[in-house]
Amino acid sequence: MAETLTIGKALNLGLRKAMEDDAKVVLMGEDIGKLGGVFRITDGLQKDFGEARVVDTPLAEAGILGTAVGLAMRGYRPVCEIQFDGFVFPAYNQIVTQVAKIHARSKGRLQMPIVIRIPFGGGIGAVEHHSESPEAYFAHTAGLKVVAVSTPADAYWGIQQAIAAPDPIVFLEPKRRYWEKGAVDTDTAPGPLFGSRVVRGGDDVTVLAYGPMVKTALQAAEAAAEEGRSLEVIDLRTVSPLDLDPVFDSVRRTGRCVVVHEAPVTLGLGAEIAARVTETCFHSLEAPVLRVGGYDTPYPPSKLEEEYLPDLDRVLDAVDRSLGF
Repeated sequence: MAETLTIGKALNLGLRKAMEDDAKVVLMGEDIGKLGGVFRITDGLQKDFGEARVVDTPLAEAGILGTAVGLAMRGYRPVCEIQFDGFVFPAYNQIVTQVAKIHARSKGRLQMPIVIRIPFGGGIGAVEHHSESPEAYFAHTAGLKVVAVSTPADAYWGIQQAIAAPDPIVFLEPKRRYWEKGAVDTDTAPGPLFGSRVVRGGDDVTVLAYGPMVKTALQAAEAAAEEGRSLEVIDLRTVSPLDLDPVFDSVRRTGRCVVVHEAPVTLGLGAEIAARVTETCFHSLEAPVLRVGGYDTPYPPSKLEEEYLPDLDRVLDAVDRSLGF
């Protein structure tokens, strides 16, 4: 059945379905119970499933993840909400040294089916520590998988697929897109969790994005079309592992590639993608792979964030530079 949902509501319904299907699914986080979370993603779930399955935790991210490790060892499937992206760093030690490594350390005897939900990115006028893009830290950590959704359909199905997976998954949610709507077919999954997708066909330049930047890339493609330029937009959907076969196919046709993300450009995901595209598609490239991202500064105060965040003009400028070679 198809219906129109916001990303936030789609996540709520996806969590509800996962909890209905598996009694071992347990939600943990700060203010996720009675309040329903600061973004109301878990609204109504504690009321319906009880305090033992939707747990209001102390303000202690390391404790949340440490508890999740113990639960996963006992056969549960913990879903941990980190209230804001910048709050994940107190839990970083647990995630990197425990969550990511226990499966290998135990020679496969212990699985870590933990989902770590993180609202990420800027654009909501928040204060310090509330608008980070930490995906590269986790993508660099062997043993973790990292997903970034951009649509209500991917949110609804992706959270269920992540919870059902046997591996620990960092599940990134674009907080400034929570209230944007889209069609969701609750009967038909939109494809595998760890796969990229062409969301707009084109012939001149391949534009890659994930999470909150997918909408920006699509807006750039609309604007470019008015000038007779055809941009192919690919939603990567998964940060680790990267699914680049559709990207390689596209770049071999277009000869040009622009990667867009909110995180700072230096050592961001765009650098890895640029290297792989260059290694694989070198003889097809008509221009260097270009990157558009945040600046190499701490995230600015909210009154300056529109200057910091990649926007339509910066994406189109990169397209122009690519076509100029």
